[in-house]
Amino acid sequence: MSASHTTHLRITGMGCASCVGRVEAALSAVPGVAEAQVNFATAIAQVRHDGPVTDLTSALETAGYPAAQDHTVLKIEGLNCASCVGRVEHALQAAPGVIEANVNLASESARVAYLTGATDPVTLAAASSEAGYAAHPETPDHQPGANDKADEIQALTRTTLIAAALALPVFVLEMGGHLIPAFHHWVHATIGTTASQLLQFALTTALLLGPGRIFYAKGFPSLFRGTPDMNALVALGTSAAYVFSLIATFAPALLPAGTANVYYEAAAVIVVLILVGRLLEARAKGRTGSAIRKLIGLQPRTARVERDGATTEQPIETIVTGDLLHIRPGEKIPVDGDVLDGQSYVDESMITGEPVPVDKSMGAELVGGTVNGTGALRMQATRVGADTVLSQVIRMVEQAQGAKLPIQGLVDRVTARFVPAVIGVAVLTVAAWLLFGPAPALPMALVAGVSVLIIACPCAMGLATPTSIMVGTGRAAELGVLFRKGDALQQLQSARVVALDKTGTLTMGRPELSDLILAPGLDRDTVLRLAAAAEARSEHPIAAAITRAGPADLPEVTGFETLTGLGLRATVEGCEVLIGADRLMARADIDLGDLHTQGLELAAQGCTPLYVAIDGQAAAALAVTDPIKPGTRAAIDRFHQMGLTVAMITGDNTRTAQTLAARLGIDHVTAELLPQGKVAAVEALRAKHGTLTFVGDGINDAPALAAADIGIAIGTGTDVAIETADVVLMSGDLRGVANAFEVSRRTIRNIHQNLGWAFGYNILLIPVAAGVLFPFGGPLLSPMLAAGAMALSSVFVLTNALRLRRVRAALPEQAVAPALAPAE
Repeated sequence: MSASHTTHLRITGMGCASCVGRVEAALSAVPGVAEAQVNFATAIAQVRHDGPVTDLTSALETAGYPAAQDHTVLKIEGLNCASCVGRVEHALQAAPGVIEANVNLASESARVAYLTGATDPVTLAAASSEAGYAAHPETPDHQPGANDKADEIQALTRTTLIAAALALPVFVLEMGGHLIPAFHHWVHATIGTTASQLLQFALTTALLLGPGRIFYAKGFPSLFRGTPDMNALVALGTSAAYVFSLIATFAPALLPAGTANVYYEAAAVIVVLILVGRLLEARAKGRTGSAIRKLIGLQPRTARVERDGATTEQPIETIVTGDLLHIRPGEKIPVDGDVLDGQSYVDESMITGEPVPVDKSMGAELVGGTVNGTGALRMQATRVGADTVLSQVIRMVEQAQGAKLPIQGLVDRVTARFVPAVIGVAVLTVAAWLLFGPAPALPMALVAGVSVLIIACPCAMGLATPTSIMVGTGRAAELGVLFRKGDALQQLQSARVVALDKTGTLTMGRPELSDLILAPGLDRDTVLRLAAAAEARSEHPIAAAITRAGPADLPEVTGFETLTGLGLRATVEGCEVLIGADRLMARADIDLGDLHTQGLELAAQGCTPLYVAIDGQAAAALAVTDPIKPGTRAAIDRFHQMGLTVAMITGDNTRTAQTLAARLGIDHVTAELLPQGKVAAVEALRAKHGTLTFVGDGINDAPALAAADIGIAIGTGTDVAIETADVVLMSGDLRGVANAFEVSRRTIRNIHQNLGWAFGYNILLIPVAAGVLFPFGGPLLSPMLAAGAMALSSVFVLTNALRLRRVRAALPEQAVAPALAPAE
């Protein structure tokens, strides 16, 4: 922007008056800023500048005082090709206060980020409408996954049938005579050539003014604005054929001798074929959103709510946090909540992908959309509406489907100049035929020019990327993989190393007692009973594992004492019990004997050894281990098959980590790290191997997830980890990471196929349409064939993208039900 203008920004993070100076300094340092004034009381910055608003927001973000932003989704009408996408994006980005605008041709929507208070959804919709593409904000109760295309498909079907009924007689009268000479003679002998042309004129005029009117109503205004789109190409091509035919019918003397031919059938059939193509596109686009529809289908419409002692059926929208709900056997859980009473098994496969129903009793968490088994439950709602897990999943999938990948930038730059270039090629084609073509040159020039205009429509280019993204991310959601950030879909397939956290990622994250080796003459039950009772007073995870292994009725404990970094001491049933590492036993002068050797062997196997002494005598060696998650070894083997280097980054001790790595076939281990140390390890691996993916689940993994090129959070992990990650696995199964890689690679490959087809189609067929093969005995492409080819190119792209719906899990042996599969 060269003109100076004023932008108002709402600043966040200002805690005191001194912040004002920092914000003003940050804004004043931005090139193009003439003046920046910040009001601490209102938290509003007024900036006079002549640069893009994104420069201001970036400076504020860097300074630690980000500008408040809002987001909205607009439904856009009239998007037909990639050129349309560029024009709507340009119009929205030019609106005051807009930070970013991404238009998706496949979903016919725009996601706009803008400065809070600088504009609003209605104003943004008006900006799109002024550019020639009617828009309206998406309403809060709108369900994007619902079949928004149903009405459009019905209207297009009706319009196409009417157009076909009008075009068929025109096509038969004109082309029938060319194909079957006897039919031509019959028409000439019965209704006559003049009557035939008048009939074709009447039917074609009705078709162009009726079903074909949409092309002219949108095409010519875009042409006059200097921003021609696909409709302009169709309008120019069919108008040229129609006007030439009109002159040939009513004023043939104006044309050179022998050139007064009519091309009504070309104009009519072009409109029909393009309408058919749009109808097929609409049907295919409707199928690309099937994942969202499946997700929304999981939401029940009503729930049985207990209020004031009475239980009634209520719409799901009326449920509020704290409501008491009754869930009957076989019903869907309406919202997220906690079980108050009752016991049942709940099928959570549609959310987590785990096929085994989960036992739910008092205090257990329930997720909305999952299916209750045979028991009755009474629950209290804790999260409703947009806060439920299912709503968050739907939101993540929508955001991923509306994302614009980096690869789309090249497509946008090309298509922005494509349509004007095609019009120029068509003009040059007509001129070349008129100057150098054989007689009669005029009709041949017309045919070639119209064919160039029609065949070069950039529909396929515009659909190539967004349709693959929609289907690919939808299929990923069905496999339990959620892409929170769109560019992760493209980056993941280029990863060269996958780094894994240990606890909670490779392992269950819950230590269990794996071994108990007794000293001679002692009883297992007695030793375990005393040890479990002593450890029951401790909150350490290892203590919890020992307690869980003991009996339910534990004796009373007296004289409990925690020995920091060593273990504990307690008196149980009159016996002094000492539990801890070998250094605790050495400190207490207790001879471990053979137990010490056996403990070292357990440590070599990756277990954590502890020792128990009773009344000053060594009693047992215990081994606590964090079990490896099912499928972890299979996932790591699959990573190696994909050509990935596998690394472990953990805070656990080096010996345990290396033992586990050896068992699992992990290539590189970095252990005993603090959270910041994990970031350094990530950066070192990236410098050595290239693009890096980090997989983790805990709060201490959040910095590494953010530092990695692609962060993948285990869905059973903490909210902090999930919010930091680029990709979220709905279950805790590491095999989901392999599925994420598989979907990413297949989707990007699919996009490359689509782009190769879309660009290759135009590069090869535009010269053919222009007639470059004609001097060498080749064909002169008919405008009707050009229209058919153009329509089929878009259908090919959509059909190819829909193949992603059949992407299988990377590990076929994985016994995991699809995350969106309907309950039996």
